[in-house]
Amino acid sequence: MSEKKKVHLVLGSGGARGVAHIGVIEELEKEGYEIIEVIGCSMGAVVGGIYCAGQLPEYKKWMLSLTKKGVFDLLDFTFTSQGFVKGERLFGKHIEVTGQQKIEDFKIPFTAVATDMKHHKEVHFKEGDLFKALRASVSIPGIFTPIVDEEKVLVDGGVLNPLPINLVNKREDAIIVAVDINSKTIVEELLVKEEKKQRKRYWFESILPDSIKELTKSEEKKIESFSLFELMESTFSFTQDRLTELMIEHYKPDILVEVPRETCDTFEFYKSKQLVEIGARAFRNALAKSEL
Repeated sequence: MSEKKKVHLVLGSGGARGVAHIGVIEELEKEGYEIIEVIGCSMGAVVGGIYCAGQLPEYKKWMLSLTKKGVFDLLDFTFTSQGFVKGERLFGKHIEVTGQQKIEDFKIPFTAVATDMKHHKEVHFKEGDLFKALRASVSIPGIFTPIVDEEKVLVDGGVLNPLPINLVNKREDAIIVAVDINSKTIVEELLVKEEKKQRKRYWFESILPDSIKELTKSEEKKIESFSLFELMESTFSFTQDRLTELMIEHYKPDILVEVPRETCDTFEFYKSKQLVEIGARAFRNALAKSEL
């Protein structure tokens, strides 16, 4: 029996599109690859960490059950000056689904990337409480409240390193597979933006309290303008795109899996079934293009 091909797996940030990472992992296993290291940022850290904990099937089952209302019910709004979602309800549900986990107990080495805003540097979680690491890694500035940990103020790892290929502890007998879920490639199918001709608007904007909803409105102008949510996401996305391009250019992975940014919006987790399928297909396409 031939030895399994070994993979360092790098999973990028990108909100709900991160569910596509599940499809990539499943295809890697079907193709006979052995994942020997996982490094993840934001939703890439969530899926990668839960995989390393051996709980991906349970997590996938939960994700596939989510409805639009179910996603909204997980958002515990707080509207503080640091963000408007606390994240306690969301990650409480994660713990309920997968149980408490310690990173150092994993058989597969795992790293979650967050950003320390106070000291202007990356933070790499390689041990300790998994869900503390994940909660820090997904804390999109201005949306999720940051994690205050001793002298650190922790937010989304995508602020500095949305696709952390540089953190791979490369082995000579292994390849690097990186999954970019903010790709500019063309969307093959429309999960996606329901009405292209209408101004994009987050689905949960329509059910926010009126006092908050007013903050999201754009003044009517002759040219297209942005709501508060669109400004926050667009600003964050532009920075992530450039950092990702630089990372791929400098640390060329052996296989680059690309999931288009236009596949879905940040909080559209209720599209998980299609997202898993898109991730699987994206990996098959990337593998076919590679020379491996």
